[in-house]
Amino acid sequence: MTTFEIKDLVQLLRECAGEDEEVDLDGDILDLQFTDLGYDSLALFNTVSRIERDYSVELPDDVVAEIRTPRQLVDLVSTGLTERV
Repeated sequence: MTTFEIKDLVQLLRECAGEDEEVDLDGDILDLQFTDLGYDSLALFNTVSRIERDYSVELPDDVVAEIRTPRQLVDLVSTGLTERV
């Protein structure tokens, strides 16, 4: 079974949207707002599109629009992967 963890999200954020030099993505970021991490809605859109493609999971647009933290996104992807099995 495929899993999706914070390390996977951090890697995709770096690849899809870059990284703010002032933010330590290797720290405890699970409950920080994406905006506090330097990511806007376009960065999240690109990252979510990549997640859907790489993990073959469909994430509802209305739910993704409400995502504010990495924890919420990791949980959403994990749920989608579990439901896919």
